[in-house]
Amino acid sequence: MRASLSQAGQAEGRLASPFPSLGIRRSALLLLAGLALGAFALSLALGPVFIPLDEVLRILLGGQASRETWETIVISIRLPKAITALLAGAALSIAGLQMQTLFRNPLADPFILGVSSGASLGVALVVLGGASVSVSVFGRSALLGDFGLASASSLGAASVFILIMAIARRVQNVVTLLVLGLMIGYLTSAVVSLLIYFSLPEQVAAYVNWTFGSFGGVTWGQMQVFAPALLVGLGIALASVKPLNALLLGEGYARSMGVNVRMARWWITASASLLAGAVTAFCGPIGFLGIAVPHLCRALFSTSDHRILMPSAILLGGTLAILFDFISQMPGARFALPVNVITSFVGAPIVLWVVLRRQSFVRV
Repeated sequence: MRASLSQAGQAEGRLASPFPSLGIRRSALLLLAGLALGAFALSLALGPVFIPLDEVLRILLGGQASRETWETIVISIRLPKAITALLAGAALSIAGLQMQTLFRNPLADPFILGVSSGASLGVALVVLGGASVSVSVFGRSALLGDFGLASASSLGAASVFILIMAIARRVQNVVTLLVLGLMIGYLTSAVVSLLIYFSLPEQVAAYVNWTFGSFGGVTWGQMQVFAPALLVGLGIALASVKPLNALLLGEGYARSMGVNVRMARWWITASASLLAGAVTAFCGPIGFLGIAVPHLCRALFSTSDHRILMPSAILLGGTLAILFDFISQMPGARFALPVNVITSFVGAPIVLWVVLRRQSFVRV
């Protein structure tokens, strides 16, 4: 009993004073905001075709660029990609932070509940299942042009999302929710593997290309669905800061603080599932951002307080997503690497560091 009270006191201390002064905390957040703005501006200016920053600003303000092609490149290609990367990076980082806190597991990621597996199944049914299966399962989703794969992926993610939300209202233990989410992921992955086994090489190649992930496939028409969905998910996440802080010390402590644990769990799960599902539907399964960024923010700010971690994860996640996409394009080259290749190179060492660090704590 004394040990648990001591641990609770230490955790409360970490929450109460994450920084020696409020000024340092604000300065760090302002620095992250500046980095995000700088990365966003560079993503509009740099690429196979260099566009001066003053020309980019003129285009964004509605002016006439020196070259007509520059306006097309900025407005039609680079701007939607930069916005997509910024929103997707922020969404995955926040979803990962929520899952790590909810399950009290530093290795939890946004896709742990199986929503991304549902999205992958939707795409697999369209790409690998053939035209007849696509139309019978998704109606005319495969025929919706730019919304084809996004519609199929959204329906798959929404199906798993509804199932997870129904389960979350009934289960008493988050471990049960975690296990059920993992089992749903395994089942959908088994169906995808079966479809791959009986598909043509061209179909498999198309599906594998989708799994690489990309921020460049979201058009302005899709942005009207993509951006509001993520903003709603982020809004719910920001409103759940107090319950998340209480859950750091366990559900019993959260109840003693007056938190409705079951309702808080439902909203946190809904937010994370919406964020992860929307990003997967429009960008593909982007890995490692959701698991790596929360740890980077904790290390940067030396705190577990979600009042600090939430805005920092939004800014750092969006910044890293833009930088990863920029690196994958390799300015000056005529080819682009998959985004997941770059995120894995950066994210995997962070995950390894977390595992080794926890192991050293266990030995001590």
